[in-house]
Amino acid sequence: MPMSSESAGVPGVTPKEKFGVTERISSEESLNSISKEISGIEDGGLPNRQAPGGGERGNLLATYSEAETMDMGRKYAQEHGLDPELFAKGAAVARAPKLFNDMDFLTDEEREGLHLEQSKRYHIPRKMVEVIALGSVAAAVQGMDQSVINGATLFYPQAFGLPRLFGKDADLVEGLVNGAPYVCCAIACWTSDYWNRHLGRRWTIFWTCAISFATCFWQGFVNNWWHLFIARFFMGVGVGVKSATVPVYAAECAPAHIRGSLVMLWQFFTAFGIMLGYVACLAFYYVPDRGIAYGLNWRLMLGSASLPAIFVCVQVPFVPESPRWLMGKGRHQEAFESYCKMRKEKISAARDLFYQYVLLSEEHQYESSTIKRIKEMFTIRRNRNASIGSWLVMFMQQFCGINVIAYYSSSIFIEAGFSVDNALIASWGFGMMNFVFAIPAILTIDKFGRRNLLLTTFPLMCIFLIIAGCGFLINKETNPNGQLAMVIIGVYFHCIVYSSGEGPVPFTYSAECFPLYIRDLGMSWATSTCWFFNFILAFTWPRLVTAFTPTGAFMWYAGWNFAGFWLVLFCLYETKSLTLEELDDVFSVPMPIHAKYQFATFINDIERWIFRRKIPKLEPFQDLAKERAHGDSDAFAGYYNSSVKH
Repeated sequence: MPMSSESAGVPGVTPKEKFGVTERISSEESLNSISKEISGIEDGGLPNRQAPGGGERGNLLATYSEAETMDMGRKYAQEHGLDPELFAKGAAVARAPKLFNDMDFLTDEEREGLHLEQSKRYHIPRKMVEVIALGSVAAAVQGMDQSVINGATLFYPQAFGLPRLFGKDADLVEGLVNGAPYVCCAIACWTSDYWNRHLGRRWTIFWTCAISFATCFWQGFVNNWWHLFIARFFMGVGVGVKSATVPVYAAECAPAHIRGSLVMLWQFFTAFGIMLGYVACLAFYYVPDRGIAYGLNWRLMLGSASLPAIFVCVQVPFVPESPRWLMGKGRHQEAFESYCKMRKEKISAARDLFYQYVLLSEEHQYESSTIKRIKEMFTIRRNRNASIGSWLVMFMQQFCGINVIAYYSSSIFIEAGFSVDNALIASWGFGMMNFVFAIPAILTIDKFGRRNLLLTTFPLMCIFLIIAGCGFLINKETNPNGQLAMVIIGVYFHCIVYSSGEGPVPFTYSAECFPLYIRDLGMSWATSTCWFFNFILAFTWPRLVTAFTPTGAFMWYAGWNFAGFWLVLFCLYETKSLTLEELDDVFSVPMPIHAKYQFATFINDIERWIFRRKIPKLEPFQDLAKERAHGDSDAFAGYYNSSVKH
């Protein structure tokens, strides 16, 4: 039940007194008072925000009047040596971002700048473009790191004599070498907080790309399989920490209205990097051995992934640091200067800096040890449901089967009857499909929602993997073209469907489902899950295809796509277009209630769309969740048994 402003903080103290509107208090006291006033806290629970008081729903400043918010902005600026009147106006705009035309205290130039920001989404300064470019190239580094092994796998096992050394276990060693970076990634993700806290976002990106460069270069000079394993293992330090840092850096720098698109760019340019890796494999395939360098072609394939990392390292010194990181270090003036470089107008920079301060204030009230916050990820229902959801989408991103194709497509196509060079060309086609069809996801993910995309694409991925698997049953001696056609159709269409669904959803979903105070840990949890199961796939595929045959291996992952549909239906909460408050309401609903509601919705949709019955749609889940959060214990009465605990 929502608490009053007074009960949320110190009894007998008014909001104005707590915020220092009528008296000056220290910065630390201000931080504490803001965090207490912004949201009411029940013992052992999560924020219960009040209804808007003139601001926009879900905005943490919505419960304050415009005058109170402007006083808060002035006080913040005075404490940190900034322009009080600019931050008074910035605070008012942060409270109601879309109502700037009604604010008489803004100048015509400021109103015009805010209008252009909203009407022209990508009306952004050069430094923001440079930040976007940095994140995009860093994503391409990651994609290329992942895919160049595809072509090298055709050569290095024979070059190092794995069949002679290990006999029937050679495929396990091959899987261990190929999967080495990902087991390291699963561990390294958890160290990203340490890297970022001590180095900052920019220099964490610099050093992780430097590690990627060094280890890719190292891979080109190894002389036995375990040297290659060690080099690839340490490459995982760069890949893992970078994957947990770059999306956060881009999101912290970007204006709110393009933040979601920038998260999508990470997946988009990772796909681009994967395609570049296939291009490198194809380009170096015909390179002959020269001098003492046996296997020069596959060495160049592995070493080529170091090139985009150089561009990132060169670019890092010229982009601004994350304003949020600077604020966390108490460097507020530098944070404002950083925002000014990435915003067209100073009023926009003041708005974003002040609201970021408000968000940090809310996080401050939850400050506790890392161990306690990890524990709360699973002991508080709202956090637990988010953890399960992020784990599920990351797990299914691997077990939908896309990455075994990404890492072993050349071997798969050779098994289907392609020559080596044609298999590499077909792999490049796969990479191109993955890249091009990531574009529609940018347009659909916010329109159709995360759940709907996954519920549509999992059955299709299941069907196309079955088609690809059945292709291997065709006799290649009597009908070689038939086998090639079925395999290529199944693999390509599986990739197209993946790129529009399970490809972009996991990182987007994981970045938005956790509450602010555990968001960094939540992303570490999600990316660690992704990389751990990435390793499992890379390690087990060579043995799996030997034990199950290619048909059985494809059917195995088709089965996981079938299971993925039901897991998403019952266990994944929708996050599309929800405010912070609505996310708290939705994720606080017990999962058994959520599962029964979603099953009822599934039956309702079948009756309406297949049997054409003229029956009403069920009330949206988030509306029922809101009613439940505001004290209506019977909001979901039609969808669960009375024995389910609220």
